[in-house]
Amino acid sequence: MARSDVRRGNKTALPNLWETITPEMVWQGRTGRGVRVAVVDSGIDALHPALKGKVKDSVEAAIDGGRVTFRPSKTGDAAGHGTACAGIITTLAPDVELYSVKVLGANASGSGDMFLAGLDYAIKQKMQVINLSLGTTKPQYHGPLHDLLDMAYHAGCIVVAAANNLPQPSFPSIFSSSLVSVVKDDSSDPFKFGYRYGEVIEIVAPGVQVRTTWPGGGYRQLTGNSFACPHVVGIIALIMEAYPDLTPFQVKTILYAIALQNREESTQK
Repeated sequence: MARSDVRRGNKTALPNLWETITPEMVWQGRTGRGVRVAVVDSGIDALHPALKGKVKDSVEAAIDGGRVTFRPSKTGDAAGHGTACAGIITTLAPDVELYSVKVLGANASGSGDMFLAGLDYAIKQKMQVINLSLGTTKPQYHGPLHDLLDMAYHAGCIVVAAANNLPQPSFPSIFSSSLVSVVKDDSSDPFKFGYRYGEVIEIVAPGVQVRTTWPGGGYRQLTGNSFACPHVVGIIALIMEAYPDLTPFQVKTILYAIALQNREESTQK
């Protein structure tokens, strides 16, 4: 009897819609080649040996006549935050094309207006995946960020945002209908990520004592939701290499399907 013919009481049981979506199908043998990934952050140390040749362009925000504009960046990354995120992405997807959009200063902080402008810039540059390991709790940015996320969704840009490390919700990570939101756990295998269906922050990925690149050619062990986010970005880059025309909704469906399999495997052990 075909699976679609199986009945439970008076209802027809649906087949398992997810079982054909497997890691082997969506990213086996992929390296992220040709996938454009924007890191909206504190810059990237493009001279780091692990990142050399991977950063295709670097721009930084500046105020010109009261407006935020972008110019070529030669200042690298004084904070280290963006370099750390870039290193995690390239660990999973070594052949991605990184684009640094610098909106944070030396202490990894910046203005909300620069943050908005950086996201807007990445969307208009048609980045396929955008890493946002930053956010804001200021209510005046709720509406503008929501509008930008809608614009990104309709443009086919897949935005991945880290949850706030503090209990207070931050924008845009809570806009989970139009982006992929990520929170950390203490796991070590990024390919065994989890999915918290029904929660505001959906994806769970490694973010505790993660070893990654640091400006000046070094490495550090870092903890935070910021470093869970690029793990998911790297995985999405692998998926996008295999299927470059996927919509954000389709990518989230794939992540959900594989997370279900990860959960089933963990419960069977």
